[in-house]
Order: sequence, then structure tokens, then C-alpha cells
Amino acid sequence: MTFYQELQLSSTGSKQLIKSTTEKKEKIRHILIYNFKVYLVMAFCVAVVSLYSKLLGTENSVVGVTVLLAVLVLRQADFGIKTTHGLGCIAGIFAILIMGPRMTNMLSPIAAFVVNIVCIMLLMILGCHNVIMYNHSTFVLGYLLLQGYDVTGQAYILRVIGLLVGMGICMVIFYCKQKNRPYRRSFLDLFREFDITSLRNRWYIKLTFIVSSAMLIMSLLNLPRAMWAGISCMSVCLPFANDCTERAGKRGLFNIVGCLLFIGLYTFLPTSMYPYIGMIGGIGVGYSAGYAWQTAFNTFGALSIASGLFGMHGAVLLRMGVNVCSACYTLVCVKFLDWISNYAGSWRRVTAVSYTHLTLPTKA
Repeated sequence: MTFYQELQLSSTGSKQLIKSTTEKKEKIRHILIYNFKVYLVMAFCVAVVSLYSKLLGTENSVVGVTVLLAVLVLRQADFGIKTTHGLGCIAGIFAILIMGPRMTNMLSPIAAFVVNIVCIMLLMILGCHNVIMYNHSTFVLGYLLLQGYDVTGQAYILRVIGLLVGMGICMVIFYCKQKNRPYRRSFLDLFREFDITSLRNRWYIKLTFIVSSAMLIMSLLNLPRAMWAGISCMSVCLPFANDCTERAGKRGLFNIVGCLLFIGLYTFLPTSMYPYIGMIGGIGVGYSAGYAWQTAFNTFGALSIASGLFGMHGAVLLRMGVNVCSACYTLVCVKFLDWISNYAGSWRRVTAVSYTHLTLPTKA
């Protein structure tokens, strides 16, 4: 395997390669490449976000995060349709990212809930056809981050410009990487094929409703950081219902672990190191192959920002409470919505059988 090919491996793939290598010299080589990759990715992420912050203002650093996540995903993911039509999906996704979050912050909680339903459902249809790629964790996450870190006036104009530039970059990268895909399906097929009885589309509906309703509840209770609830619900609501319970447990437990680690760093590090706690978390995410520890280290960045608003103790309590409650809420909703879906399916089958018996001729 070449140096470049090793750089393309995920953390899980790199760790498996290191573990399976028996020759000492080769194992050391793989370890060095893996460490180089972690810090290279971290440096690239910091550079992109810092560039956006420099050009658009610190309040728009989230635009850099959103564009960065999209670029990293669109290097490998596709939309299951013709490449040229996939460019239309990217345009639609970024149009939603530009308008949706701003609209929700201008409306009442109920009206914002309706806008979230429409926007998140469209993001799922446009970007998440291949459920295995987990594209929703990029596009819906970007939507929620932009909503949570809202701006107005000149800052919003700069945000729109930044997102449009990001859209252009994503389109170029996507086309260069995906232009040889042999798909024949079109952009409109994504909508024509929408079928409420399919497992994929039921997942779209569940995730859309759960995320939107969780943020509605946070808004009605006047609790801050509604986006945390949305992100937590999105993370737990997986395409396959049987996986949700394990994911919910990890989400709740490792958010608590992350909060405890953050308290330790916040307590023992000098004040001058506080701005770097988020970066430490980013490095930890780079070394984490599994969801559990990624969740723990992702907590650092969120708490670094929130501590400046609510104090360290307030931010930690809010983070733990929101994530544990949101994980539990998602599980309850998934089971309830699946029960409704199964009941409705059984009712339709019974109705179909009854209708058949009433209309088909019978033998004398």
C-alpha cells in the first residue's frame, strides 16, 4: 500500500492495518503515517476554519466547519444519480443551508418547527439516498450548526457569500471525483421514488420529526442550545432501528465522560490554554476509531464555546442534561413511530384481504 493510499484510510482502517502487520519495520512505518495523517487533517481543518474566520469574521467560523465537512464527504460520497444531476443536489442543499437556519431564527417556535420539518426532510431526500454513507451527519449537522450560531445584517451577507463559495468548491471536487459514475437515475427520481412504505423513507420521516420536535421542545421551554438536542437526536436516530438503543447508550454515557474530561482540563490547565481545549478534542477525535470516544472528544469543542456563555459548571450540566434526555427522547420516539407504522401496515393488510374477499367472485 502506497503512502497516499494509507492517508485515505479511516482511523479504523489504519488501526486494523497496524494491528495486522507483523514485520516490525513496516508496523513502525504504518504508525508514523497514521500519526502524520491525524495531525495533517487537524492542521487542514484549523487552516480552513481560520481562513473563513479571517475573511468572514469569527461569528462565521461555523461556515468554515460546514463547508469543510461537506468537502470531506463529497470526495467519496455520491447521491446515487447522474453526476451532473448531483450538482443540482449540492445547489439545493446549500440553498437550504443559506435560507433555512436564518428563517427559523426569525419565526415563532411553532413556525420554526414547520420550517425545520421542510428543510430537514429536503436535506434527507437530496443528500441521504445511500443510507450507508451517513451523509445526514454532514448536511443536517451543518444545518443545525448554522441555526445555532445565527447572525444578522452584514454578518449574514458575508455568511451567504461564504456558503456560495463553499458550494462552488464542493461542486468542483464532487464532479472531479464522481464524473465517471455510471448512474442513470435523475434528480427528479429522488422525489418520484419517495415511498412512505420503504424503510429508507420511514427513516427520513422519523429523523426529521424527532430532530425538529426536540428543538421545538427546547424552544418552548426557553432552554439555550436547542441545536445540541437536534444534533443528539440526529446522531441516535439511525437508519436501522435495532442500532438506536446501543447508540443512545453511547451518546449519553460518553457525553458524560467527555464532560468529566473537560472539567479536568479546565481545572488543571492554565487559563491561557483554554482556547486550545477544542483543538485537543479534535486530535482526540482523529485518533478515535469508534463513535463512543469520538462523542467524548467532540464534547470539548462544544463546551469550550458554551463555557464562555454559561460558565464551566453551567455548560457541563446543560450539555449532559440535553444529550442524555435527547438520547432517551429519540429512543421513545423511534419505538412509538415504529409501532404506529407497524400498526398501520397491519391495518392496510387486513383491509386489503377484506376487500379481496368482498370483490372477487367465489365458487358456488
